[in-house]
Amino acid sequence: MTAISFPRNRTADLLKGVAVILMIQVHLMELFAHQDIHDSIVGKISLFLGGIPAAPVFMLVMGYYVAKSKKTFAQSIIRGLKIILLGFALNIGLNLHLLINIATGIIDVYPLPYIFGVDILFLAGLSIIGLSLLKLIRSYQLLFYSVVLVLIFIIQFVFKNRLDSYSENYLLAFIYGEGTWWSYFPFIPWFAYPLTGFVFYKLEQNLSYFIQKNIIYIFVIYLIVVILFIDYGSKISTDLELYYHHNYVFFIYTTFFLIAWSAMAYYLTGKYSNTILNYIEWFGKNVTAAYVIQWLIIGNIATALYKTQDLMAIILWFVSILGATSGGVWLWTKKDALIRKIKLS
Repeated sequence: MTAISFPRNRTADLLKGVAVILMIQVHLMELFAHQDIHDSIVGKISLFLGGIPAAPVFMLVMGYYVAKSKKTFAQSIIRGLKIILLGFALNIGLNLHLLINIATGIIDVYPLPYIFGVDILFLAGLSIIGLSLLKLIRSYQLLFYSVVLVLIFIIQFVFKNRLDSYSENYLLAFIYGEGTWWSYFPFIPWFAYPLTGFVFYKLEQNLSYFIQKNIIYIFVIYLIVVILFIDYGSKISTDLELYYHHNYVFFIYTTFFLIAWSAMAYYLTGKYSNTILNYIEWFGKNVTAAYVIQWLIIGNIATALYKTQDLMAIILWFVSILGATSGGVWLWTKKDALIRKIKLS
């Protein structure tokens, strides 16, 4: 959860930067690592780190900034639709090698789940649209948002008991995807995280002084709760089916984890400014570009190396892909200047 608001929120950037780095390593563990490594304690740690501190962080921070945004309703809707279209483009891009092999008959699998895979960009786009609609509510806002948060898990319960047997419903998978392997971040229940970040922004003016004065106590108290229930959190976050379609109990645990996680990030950005932190914050500032670039690299290589790499190879791949992604992000941030130079030359 993001903390105090500054002209550029270093805490939010640090959280996002760490999250995308953790996502790189978990994508490698899921797609590159040999199965015995994936199932080992190293694999479990990798899955845990690539779970709670990753996607929920993106969504919480995004919800915070949607609440803070001064964009008009129409601008926000268009932004959400653009991110959804980016999600489709990324699905094709990261699976391009696989789709070519399918088209040429080298690999015999059904292509639509890879084209319509419900990744986090779809959740982001749908969430921006959903939050933009909620911003239209002017009266009893916090009460209304709290009711919506509860309704998310009530709807999940209703869907679970009525839709367990459906299959290959590509449209429904974007809303509720339990039982559908290509639905990684369905709107239900994952909309709960951007909504929580959205609510936090509404509460921030009353909480900022308290947070600044009690940041260490907040970290310790919430960390104790996280440690007490770490077995439960680990069980869910290391089982991808349970993680992608978790219930309200795991949502509460994740919220406690992220409060402690954010408190630590807030403390670090308040006390330190060095090369490593600056790099991670820069990565977080450009998180969408970093996320897209790392998936384009990992997704296409995975077609050739799927679950064949040992632990040392995974480490080397991580260093290489982190470096390549950083280079790609740097080029992306310089694209306007590079285009101008090309036009002038």
